[in-house]
Amino acid sequence: MHTFKTIGLLGLSPFATCSLSSCRSASFLSYQQCPAPWADCRSTRSTTNIQSSRPAHTSATSSSITYRIGAAFSAKGRKFNPKQNLYTFNATSQSAEKEPFTGRPASGQDAFFTSTIGNGTNLAFGVADGVGGWSDSGIDSADFSHGLCRYLARSAVKHEDDQKLGARDLLSKGFEDVVADQTISGGGSTACIAVGQADGTLEVANLGDSGFVQFRLNAVHHYSNPQTHAFNTPYQLSIIPPKILARSRIFGSMPLRDFPRDASVTSHQVRHGDVLVFATDGLWDNIGSGELLRLVSRHMTGFKAWKTGEQGMRVGKNLHALTQEGGIPKQYENTLQTLLAVAITGEAKAVSQNTKRDGPFAKEVQKFYPHEDFHGGKVDDICVVVALAVDAKEAKG
Repeated sequence: MHTFKTIGLLGLSPFATCSLSSCRSASFLSYQQCPAPWADCRSTRSTTNIQSSRPAHTSATSSSITYRIGAAFSAKGRKFNPKQNLYTFNATSQSAEKEPFTGRPASGQDAFFTSTIGNGTNLAFGVADGVGGWSDSGIDSADFSHGLCRYLARSAVKHEDDQKLGARDLLSKGFEDVVADQTISGGGSTACIAVGQADGTLEVANLGDSGFVQFRLNAVHHYSNPQTHAFNTPYQLSIIPPKILARSRIFGSMPLRDFPRDASVTSHQVRHGDVLVFATDGLWDNIGSGELLRLVSRHMTGFKAWKTGEQGMRVGKNLHALTQEGGIPKQYENTLQTLLAVAITGEAKAVSQNTKRDGPFAKEVQKFYPHEDFHGGKVDDICVVVALAVDAKEAKG
């Protein structure tokens, strides 16, 4: 597998060198230096207006949605252990004083969080991916990404219930806390986070190339688009140490700084039986949304959480039971949401290590850099959060 260095093409400082097979670049380039045609060179950043997906047929006021969340993760260079590298969120055991679990160290530079918002039923959850290119400057971005998720969870659970919390507001608060943390000297991270409300409204803030997809009854209902400055150089929140700033000026390139205001914010309506998958690029670089749908659908239909009837596909009556502890007859991944997270992570891990199966990342490399002869998966950290939407009214029925 050839090594591809981004210095010449991206105008990067010498300490921001990275290979296609290992990590993404830290943002040490100017807008004028972005290469065509794949660069996302915009004088204005990602839209700051909230965009909406297609409205649901069911009125939001008639729903009482709960989000049943499971996660799985695997660090690059480590064997995926489906019995240990998993997590099922239990809102009743959460407290503002308890340290949030973010997956470290088994998730590498990827991190995740999930938290209630205040004392209510609304939830916040998402993923963050530390940008590996910072390691060339002696900085471990795992400190940044895990710190960000830790502060996001803390901010959510401490939020006052009488004030609405938006996804961008939460991301801003988490970033402010990371910047103020003297133990985090530098680094950068992408982030894709959501605030899910009981009325079925889901607001998502996505910055960088992590992302999410919403599945509904064996169909892709919505998926996010990545934000990149150039190939393999995602938007990223960052802390740039003074020494690195000074060094970048010597080489004539000022670092790009992305902020929560640059995140793409979208609003969606969630229905009973929807499956939400939030993940870092360790998933999206190896498995496309169509392939992921087939994997999710195989498990949802296998457990009859989605059923085919005379009127087409519908949500099974056993969905609520399947999302409860012990709903799946397994010792570890014993809820449907955690089983899905483990299955997705395991598949992404297998594809990333397969040198003959080209994933989305390999196809992009072949398109823009055919001389590299890049084939197979992209080895990377992988973190997946699955949220199953369950309407309390439907569950009782």
